[in-house]
Amino acid sequence: MTTWLTGLDTLRARNAPGVLVTLVGVRGHAPREAGAKMVVGAQDCWDSVGGGNLEATAIARARALIAAGVSTPELLTLRLTDRAQGEHGRQCCGGEVTLLLDPLPTRRPTVAVFGVGHVGLEVALLLSRHPLHLHLADSRAAQLAPERLAPLGGGEAHLHVHHVPIPELALAELPAGAHVLILTHDHAEDAALCDAALRRPDLGFIGLIGSSAKWARFQEQLRREGHTDADLARITTPIGLPQLRGKAPAVIALSVAAQLLERFQTEQAFQTT
Repeated sequence: MTTWLTGLDTLRARNAPGVLVTLVGVRGHAPREAGAKMVVGAQDCWDSVGGGNLEATAIARARALIAAGVSTPELLTLRLTDRAQGEHGRQCCGGEVTLLLDPLPTRRPTVAVFGVGHVGLEVALLLSRHPLHLHLADSRAAQLAPERLAPLGGGEAHLHVHHVPIPELALAELPAGAHVLILTHDHAEDAALCDAALRRPDLGFIGLIGSSAKWARFQEQLRREGHTDADLARITTPIGLPQLRGKAPAVIALSVAAQLLERFQTEQAFQTT
């Protein structure tokens, strides 16, 4: 039997919803002690809170919460006696248990950082502390060396590392709704990524680092590739909050991360109304 922690990691990797079930109260006899946990997904389960009717009832209720998109935790109390009615059989342990059903986030944002140089690494470091899928792509293997990315491993983000000679290949693999930051060392790569990103109408935020002169040149090139003014308006440049000024990588990264987190909060508010 796999542990509930494995369940959490699996659902995070799938970007799928689930419910963490915790045995928070036990009176009398019960199959498991207080503190036992399990994770319930739409189709799979990990670990156990006691089996039998107790567990089957918890699973059924957890999946009802998933189907309804509920985000608020709730308590479920069950009696374990021969007189207690159960849809999935009887458990005559003689006690009573209370379960906490805590819905897990239904979706983690996805952010892809193209170019893990001075600014890209600082952005990744800030974003790695948040619950999201963080894709790091660079055509230079040295920028993605394990020792260089080691500081990113202590946060909540699920890391996906892409060493690709043609960065657009990694962009094509991103899920719908992914947010893209274009920060590479090569303006040719930046331009190619802008073109590829605009050919995906399902992407979220598209941010490009650089000056107004750089963007003016890119606009001419992108128009020659067939992109309209409406297409070009999907790209935000310069990136970051305008009130945070400064050219130091840490300052730029803070500004960009704050801009993205502000967008995440707006999207989350929209999804819950």
